Amino acid sequence: MKKSILLVVLLVSIFSCKQEKSDLKKNSTSKPNVLFIAVDDLNNWISPIQNFSNVKTPNFDRLAKMGITFTNAHVQAPLCGPSRASLMTGLRPSTTGIYGMTPDNQIRRKDNPATKDIKFLPEYFEHNGYHTMGIGKLFHIHAPDSVFNESGGRVRGFGPYPKKRFVWDGFGTSKSKKEKYGRTSTDWGAFPENDTLMPDYNSVNWVAERLQRDYEKPFFMGLGFLRVHVPLYVPQKWFDLYPLDKIETPPYKSDDLNDIPPVGMQINDLPMMPSTEWAKESGEWKKIVQAYLACISYVDYELGRVLDALENSKYADNTIIVLWSDHGYRLGEKGTFAKHALWETATKAPLLFAAPNLPKGKKINAPVEMLSIYPTLLELSGLPAYKRNEGNSLVAMMQNDAGIDNSFALTTFGMNNHAIKKDGFRYIQYEDGTQEFYDHSVDPNEWNNEANNPKYKLQIEEMKKLLPKVNSKWDAKSNYTFQPYFVKQKVRIGTN
Repeated sequence: MKKSILLVVLLVSIFSCKQEKSDLKKNSTSKPNVLFIAVDDLNNWISPIQNFSNVKTPNFDRLAKMGITFTNAHVQAPLCGPSRASLMTGLRPSTTGIYGMTPDNQIRRKDNPATKDIKFLPEYFEHNGYHTMGIGKLFHIHAPDSVFNESGGRVRGFGPYPKKRFVWDGFGTSKSKKEKYGRTSTDWGAFPENDTLMPDYNSVNWVAERLQRDYEKPFFMGLGFLRVHVPLYVPQKWFDLYPLDKIETPPYKSDDLNDIPPVGMQINDLPMMPSTEWAKESGEWKKIVQAYLACISYVDYELGRVLDALENSKYADNTIIVLWSDHGYRLGEKGTFAKHALWETATKAPLLFAAPNLPKGKKINAPVEMLSIYPTLLELSGLPAYKRNEGNSLVAMMQNDAGIDNSFALTTFGMNNHAIKKDGFRYIQYEDGTQEFYDHSVDPNEWNNEANNPKYKLQIEEMKKLLPKVNSKWDAKSNYTFQPYFVKQKVRIGTN
């Protein structure tokens, strides 16, 4: 009897020891999951950052409390295609020559020396033992073929659309240009009847279902929201949150562009977009702002569904979340309703991180780049750095404020047009050497170009040193035919 008891105790002890070693091995080799959330055309109006016109975004607040909010993050191009290509390759537009829209499957080509063998962000995770998944708008359209182990695809376009456009025909007022340069989706109004008819609703369902599955590997899951991209259509209940008599409009000065260099004015020539003067005269300005706010609140609701699904899953305590947008958006600032510029409201966009090893509820006001998302996710996940990345990891900054004093952000729009944000200043240099300079401590709306003010000579010279040393010609497959300036620049300069 005693021998039997001794044998049982010995077996239990051996099993427990093996189990303990197994658990230790499992814990020491496990990697965090990644939830990668892109929101199209989202500016900094959300409540954790600007809280414009008392915007209602409780789930952005919820995510902000879970981790880090960067209030001064800037994109590498103020246009979705090149911005997303930069983030996903880890390379600057000035390195790749991807200044315009490039088909997803043409970003990495043997004819482009910068991208011919690049590893896209999701691929890097796959090559390091992750199961990768994605749905919605992540690259310009969705994703290159076979980038994800599992793809939910993307609904084409930015619908749903009503049979008849509500307000804006998408062509604008320039008869000589509207047919040559195309039509936009810019329009606004309450449509469709309910949230279940929105593509983003179904994308969230796809993500929520996969968060209930079991995986043998850690996962990287991408979710790309289509809103708040135009047309600014969401159901009526989201408009009801914002009575027109309570709507604020952004700062605007009718003669603001009088001191802008000619190249800047060419870039800002957007004949298919509503102008601020038209919006004022027609009485539509507050309605456009109302529609944009309604779209933000709708996306906030869908974000809440994602956070709920994660919290109710087994992955809640071991998942990194990053949320970002591909550029800002002007709602009347600088004379129009568009991104498409090197000014603050077009380059600045939300960036939020949450992770098990990051502080909670922290805000960082230093300028940073979306280019940093790739290396930051690698470091947070414990993966080896990718030497091709041109951005810098933000982990040390998030954990202990390292590098804040020297931080800057660089944005490029077309070949050799750049903006730099640093130390509360914005410096813009165009391809012909003309400049803009703004001191945000006294001019947050960028109304007064101080490029010729001797007071700022030293600051301008220091910021010039941060301009890229390489300015590649246009990639042959990259185009932006919507805007006259870029069509002409590519023809004039040629391609690589």
